[in-house]
Amino acid sequence: MSFRTTSSAFDYVEDVSPGSGALPPRAWYASSDAKALSLDGAWRFRLSATADAEDDSFAEEGYDAAGWAEVTVPGHWVLQGDGAFGLPIYTNHLYPFPVDPPHVPTENPTGDHLRVFDLPEDWPADGGAVIRFDGVESCARVWLNGTDIGEFKGSRLAHEFAVGHLLKPKGNVLAVRVHQWSAGSYLEDQDQWWLPGIFREVTLLHRPAGGVLDFFVHASYDHLTGEGTLRVDSDVDGRVLVPALDIDVATGESVTALVAPWSAESPRLYDGELVTEGERVPLRIGFRTVVLEDGLIKVNGKAVLFKGVNRHEWHPEKGRTLDLATMREDVLLMKRHNINAVRTSHYPPHPAFLDLCDEYGLWVIDECDLETHGFTEQDWRDNPVDDDRWTPALLDRAARMVERDKNHPSIVFWSLGNEAGTGRGLTAMAEWIHGRDPERLVHYEGDWNCRDTDVYSRMYAFHGEVEQIGKRLDGGTQGRRELPFIQCEYGHAMGNGPGGLADYQELFEKYDRLQGGFIWEWIDHGVQHPELGYAYGGDFGEELHDGNFVCDGLIFPDRTPSPGLIEYKKVIEPVRIEGADGTVRVTNKYDFADLSQLAFEWSYQVDGETVEAGTLAVPALAPGESADLKLPESPAHEGAEAQWTVRALLASDTAWAEKGHVVAWGQLPASSPVRPSVAATDRPVRGERLITLGPASFDGRTGALKAIGGVAVESPRLDVWRATTDNDEGTEWNSGIQYSALWRTLGLHRMRHRLGAVELDEDALTVRTRVAPAAREVGLNVVYRWTSDGSRLRLTVSVGPDGEWTQPLPRLGIRLGLSEADQVRWFGGGPGEAYPDTRKASMVGRWDATVDELQTPYLRPQENGARADVRWVELGGLRIEGDPEFSFTARRWTTEQLDAATHLTDLRAGDTVWVNLDHGHHGVGSQSCGPGPLPQYHLRAEPAAFSFVFSVID
Repeated sequence: MSFRTTSSAFDYVEDVSPGSGALPPRAWYASSDAKALSLDGAWRFRLSATADAEDDSFAEEGYDAAGWAEVTVPGHWVLQGDGAFGLPIYTNHLYPFPVDPPHVPTENPTGDHLRVFDLPEDWPADGGAVIRFDGVESCARVWLNGTDIGEFKGSRLAHEFAVGHLLKPKGNVLAVRVHQWSAGSYLEDQDQWWLPGIFREVTLLHRPAGGVLDFFVHASYDHLTGEGTLRVDSDVDGRVLVPALDIDVATGESVTALVAPWSAESPRLYDGELVTEGERVPLRIGFRTVVLEDGLIKVNGKAVLFKGVNRHEWHPEKGRTLDLATMREDVLLMKRHNINAVRTSHYPPHPAFLDLCDEYGLWVIDECDLETHGFTEQDWRDNPVDDDRWTPALLDRAARMVERDKNHPSIVFWSLGNEAGTGRGLTAMAEWIHGRDPERLVHYEGDWNCRDTDVYSRMYAFHGEVEQIGKRLDGGTQGRRELPFIQCEYGHAMGNGPGGLADYQELFEKYDRLQGGFIWEWIDHGVQHPELGYAYGGDFGEELHDGNFVCDGLIFPDRTPSPGLIEYKKVIEPVRIEGADGTVRVTNKYDFADLSQLAFEWSYQVDGETVEAGTLAVPALAPGESADLKLPESPAHEGAEAQWTVRALLASDTAWAEKGHVVAWGQLPASSPVRPSVAATDRPVRGERLITLGPASFDGRTGALKAIGGVAVESPRLDVWRATTDNDEGTEWNSGIQYSALWRTLGLHRMRHRLGAVELDEDALTVRTRVAPAAREVGLNVVYRWTSDGSRLRLTVSVGPDGEWTQPLPRLGIRLGLSEADQVRWFGGGPGEAYPDTRKASMVGRWDATVDELQTPYLRPQENGARADVRWVELGGLRIEGDPEFSFTARRWTTEQLDAATHLTDLRAGDTVWVNLDHGHHGVGSQSCGPGPLPQYHLRAEPAAFSFVFSVID
């Protein structure tokens, strides 16, 4: 590693130090009575191609910037100006510039920002003032009224500067020069868009004489006595008031009182106040104790199970600039989908988000703004975290995280960062954090020997390895084997999926050492685009990019829940409802709460329609307890399929959802599905060009179905291909299996159909074919057997593999075309899509939707929209029943068109609705960055037989 020795006015850009001039970090808080002036809004803006393209005369008073453009602060300049200010860049881990630390390219987009402001007339004349920048990417230099006050790095961290001596009543000139690239960029190689700018708020804060500086709220809880102990350490002496607890105590002194503890399930906060001679600051105090005990993470004396998600900050139009309403929407969505924890990947979030976690209740892993993932390309050579010259910058980042966020009860872990290898700098960070805040634990995934951490953390460990870890058979150092385990990232939510979540959750609940995990990730990072809908990597002409790997969230960019989030909610629901034979077992899976806040309802369905409903009396079970409850006598359901559905609902309004919100549900069979039957009473009749059988007509030469009654049908025939999912595309580094590549190499996307025979006998029309890919010996022998009772038509498909099949099939079923179809009704799983390893959230019932509503709008088009466990479906004038149950999709484009599309805007509705009736699907897994489908979800090429019954809807 080389360091520049020549001197220039721009050396700070490549300086490995964190900067100069900024005040020491402190707690982030709002004052009750000290003035604050937001400097957000329209700023004058000038973009230069290099760091030194323009001089700094713009910072001087009287500079004429009338000819400059404008940008909105907070904001990213590349997301403004319709491309005039440059474009976003997306890379997963590759640095988009040469790896030559600490140097960055001369081509370094630099944005000069200018804001002129007046002080309010009631701005106090006494005391001081600080200007606070809550987030600037990646390096900034600041002037106020022509005076250089300092520069800083650490994009997602707060920096304050003392400016009281520089202020004047009117015409204050705040100038900020922001460089896209700096030495700090080497520490910020997170998997996300590179977006320069002042993207969080800029605020001028009055600091009254005798006012609060920094303070640390210590609020522990003794679960044995029910007592909380409060001590507030403050740089300035004062008093701490908590009226609800009758507390009035000096800062630095401890006081004990009976309290209700804070947890993610019951986030009890006590309003308090820190009062010094010159200022009052509101406090929101949550009493809780976090310890590592008996090899487990315990809060308030109990081991917790994290049902979490990783959350990058994202808005499709504003990037990492989020307003309070958007942050609240995230938290409410998490709570409503049973998520209890969030990892702030991979930097401290806006502090208002942590306020919301305190208020609504989420466990938080607060992560430092640190990732050096790109150094993996050179086996971590020159990695800054193992170079002492970078350690001050690392310690500054750790301190700015801890000091800013230390008063949030929701935070149970400090995380050193992400994917930064290992080294002395990380050890220094861990030692400092442990010394500064021994009341929380330290996390870091890359430290597999757990030298610097309090938990063994991994990402994307396969199910089998996770079970070995749960059994403590995973080896490793003795220290590691004594620690609890979490998956800080798993269930990669990219496109259709993730699959296998229920299998992970089963392991987490089976082994105490496994304390849950965090899905990657919360939201798709699509950028709103006028032509493409949402853009992803490569759509802005990036030199290097990682495509749609940035779209891997449980919610779409507009914050609509994806099927993955619906599935996750079901998998992690805090009440388990199961049973049979008229008895339901209810189990409390909460860590702390009993079930008194829930009401339970039962309903009884016959052929998917509710015929009776009522309430179910469930005792206020404590965590871990179960109760077996008898359901009412079932109504008569002769010749029909019947089932019970039991729901757990909020009994009253909460802060995060209204009364009646469904927390959990379960279905219990009351009878078996009824199989459709068709007596083969009609015989096929050959005409001049057609063969007729019951209500159907077939091509006389090929035996292909032409119509059923008056409904034209494009011939059903075997289909084994699906538009490959992001998880089918897979990753070589992860498992060595890429199903998409295997399937395409074999040619399953271009199967050919050879007619063998068309046979008519007394009661059936039989068509024999062979379906196989070009250039390969393997194939599938397929027999279509058609029978009819005069009004209904039955198709039985028999499939036999030919040759040596070593790979699973993507799907197995038939595809047909209908000239008209819009409204769809079905009895089976719904309302959303489901695949073999993503079907827990599929509820059996009667559903309806339009063909367009059946589509799931994954940002990169792929296989989607299958409804599972279908007994019958009605669309396009036909009723189709299955024996056994089947899954179906219906689209206004072909599978091939779906497979070829790169954005949703590529899909154009045609004149035919293409319907797949599937006997089986290969699981989806999470192999875009995780394991593929487990063996039990593989669709093997083996003999199969399945039937469909067609009839015309009157």
